[in-house]
Amino acid sequence: MRERPTRHQNAAERHVKDIRRKTRKRYSSEDKIRIVLSGLRGEDSIAELCRQQGISQGLYYSWSKDFLEAGKKRLTGDVTREANTAEVKNLRREARDLKKVVAEQALELRLLKTGHFIAVGSFC
Repeated sequence: MRERPTRHQNAAERHVKDIRRKTRKRYSSEDKIRIVLSGLRGEDSIAELCRQQGISQGLYYSWSKDFLEAGKKRLTGDVTREANTAEVKNLRREARDLKKVVAEQALELRLLKTGHFIAVGSFC
């Protein structure tokens, strides 16, 4: 019969997973490009390259596929690109501000049509 893990073991396992998650290496786009180009040069086998870089072969092939697809799109004239985080934040802020202006104008128009408009600074 299998023993149930104690609460202490579960906490320890969670702690180890948290440490692994926080210490996981993050590769910059330049690192990914460098690794993929090394693989395309063929100086070492893909398995050896992955061992040297500390990545799985599946991850290498995923990066390679993305790299080649991006090049293919660029060469065929598809110049659309994804917006970066700063651009998205700015566009969302601008959209929010524009929605506020439209809402304020719609409310003002409704109040003017119904005759319930109160002049600024006046009291009822």
